[in-house]
Amino acid sequence: MPAILIHGVPDTRRVWDGVRQHLTRTDVEAWDLPGFGAVRPAGFGCTKEEYVDWLIQRLERIGAPVDLVGHDWGCILTLRVAYLRPDLVRTWAGGNGPIHSSYVWHPLAKVWQDQVEGDRYMAELQAESFTDDLVAGFAVPRDLAGEMSSRVDEPMKDAILRLYRSALTVGVEWEPGLSAVSAACLVFWGALDPACQIEFGRKLGVSLHASAVIEMDCNHWTVLQRPAEVAKALEDHWLAHPSE
Repeated sequence: MPAILIHGVPDTRRVWDGVRQHLTRTDVEAWDLPGFGAVRPAGFGCTKEEYVDWLIQRLERIGAPVDLVGHDWGCILTLRVAYLRPDLVRTWAGGNGPIHSSYVWHPLAKVWQDQVEGDRYMAELQAESFTDDLVAGFAVPRDLAGEMSSRVDEPMKDAILRLYRSALTVGVEWEPGLSAVSAACLVFWGALDPACQIEFGRKLGVSLHASAVIEMDCNHWTVLQRPAEVAKALEDHWLAHPSE
């Protein structure tokens, strides 16, 4: 049974490269979500529900429960999968993706969710300025921020807008299912994240009855800023819950 790593926004599977370099197991896959480095299937509308359905369909093809990991939106989507299809998930780990009724979307998310302002933002987005914003606002290393910005193409811009506009009330909708997640859970969170505050990592851990909430001394992108720490947390989690 492999480990499956799911990225967030505005990322692709490449966001996991640093973590994967520190993992000792070889059965690890990082997937691109449709519109984020992967082609969107015909008729795919990039809503949160469609991404969950896409993940479920792909996981079904593996044929055994997996160790599922998510960061940012990957955290949110994979937890919904763990709730809806516990037969597909052996263990779960993730972070910096809040699911709580009291969470207020960060300012940029609110821009994307606005039909006029969001479209204008994406039309005017420049890779260089976006890189500067990632460095200044989220402490992403400049070289990695530049790589991230370079992959924000037109399909990704459209996917981001559609996803966020489908998720105005995701906390209210999906929080009630968290307590029913049966997989062994681990939460890891950048404690300095200004957009997804640490209090929501702690709340997530309580809701999931997680074995631990690991608070890392970094910003939102734990997987870029602390890849070795994330890898060790994951391998310790998997070791603590061996296959039957």
